[in-house]
Amino acid sequence: MEKHEVIKTWEELEIKDDFMFAKVMRDKEICKKLLERLLQTKIRDIVYLEEQKAIDIEKDAKSVRLDVYIEEGNRVFNLEMQTTNKRNLPKRSRYYQGMIDLNTIEKGENYKKLKESYVIFICTFDPFHQGKAQYTFENYCIEDKELKLDDGTKKIFFNAKDYINAENEELREFLKYVNGEKSDNPFVREVEDRVAQVKASKEWRLEYVTLLMREQEIWEEAEEKGREEGREEGREEGREEGIRGTVNLLKELNIPLQTILVKIQQQYNLSPEVSKKYL
Repeated sequence: MEKHEVIKTWEELEIKDDFMFAKVMRDKEICKKLLERLLQTKIRDIVYLEEQKAIDIEKDAKSVRLDVYIEEGNRVFNLEMQTTNKRNLPKRSRYYQGMIDLNTIEKGENYKKLKESYVIFICTFDPFHQGKAQYTFENYCIEDKELKLDDGTKKIFFNAKDYINAENEELREFLKYVNGEKSDNPFVREVEDRVAQVKASKEWRLEYVTLLMREQEIWEEAEEKGREEGREEGREEGREEGIRGTVNLLKELNIPLQTILVKIQQQYNLSPEVSKKYL
């Protein structure tokens, strides 16, 4: 697989690509309508806290970049588009929710005034392999499942792959669209029109190309680091250290695991079976 197959060109971008998703969701009316369809509730108004909000509590802390970060009244919503199954979504959702709470407290809020927080992943795959179009999680008592903790947090995962199982038609049609299929639904057509408008923007095209170039630089830096470590050792274990160094660096940069797998297969001439052991 060539690099251009891993990183999409501007013309190839779809709503399921996080850059496009974030830009489309800058349309306040579309974003509000999507929330209403995802949560099956009326949304009065939304306020953008920041687009692709970067939360970094301390200088040395692991930062997190949120695709869409908005609030409505006493509720905060984090919307994420997820196309790669990294098998760590539950812990990522926990980390995102914790960082959002810390970000609120940093603003001087007393913990008693923490807003309800919703971490929402729209996935192109089934994250829990149960064939459901939606998985909603809240904290409850193991000894008495009727007793909820009521800590104001929800984690919701949508599965576009099994959109047919969504009970609500509006939600089903949107997930169908995310899955890459055509839909005549009015809201989906509205989103499609907005995608076309985003693609017509020279400013956003330049922003994406700039990010693309930075991504390429990251690959080159990682590959060179791996080669240098391999050369320094000059032995098989040196080569192994080089591969692990490349993998660790790319993981730190939040590169999808499947993409890392492809890269180390190409760079080090590994079989799919051997390359998986490094992940």
